[in-house]
Amino acid sequence: MEKATFAAGCFWGVESAFRKLNGVISTQVGYIGGKTENPTYEEVCTSTTGHAEAVEIIFDPEILSYDELLSVFWKIHNPTSLNRQGFDVGSQYRSAIFYHNTDQQKLAIDSMKKLDESAKYKRPIVTEIIAASQFWKAEDYHQQYHEKRG
Repeated sequence: MEKATFAAGCFWGVESAFRKLNGVISTQVGYIGGKTENPTYEEVCTSTTGHAEAVEIIFDPEILSYDELLSVFWKIHNPTSLNRQGFDVGSQYRSAIFYHNTDQQKLAIDSMKKLDESAKYKRPIVTEIIAASQFWKAEDYHQQYHEKRG
């Protein structure tokens, strides 16, 4: 099993998109990339903790590749929108790939370069590609939010 962590706006929809994939063993939503220890949703929403809303994915690489996860990541959000996705505004909604090893880092950089060269977007891609740091699990009511509430 391997771990992948992505931020692409509100974590409810991001988690929902990845949970549907064959090869995803589990997901959890939470906060990553900030300076506050064990942040709460209310704190993260102030955009002062530095955290991004993210989904941590455990997947079976024999069934689902990291490249396939990256492909889904690029499709489910606008990577040219700085600190915003749709109506959600703030640094907690930024686009970011938090890599867990050098292979993931290389694949993420290569996929972003390929997307950028495709000229799909008129504006530059602003997605951060950074080493994964401490992931703080979000409150229980955020976990599998769309499955619980439709």
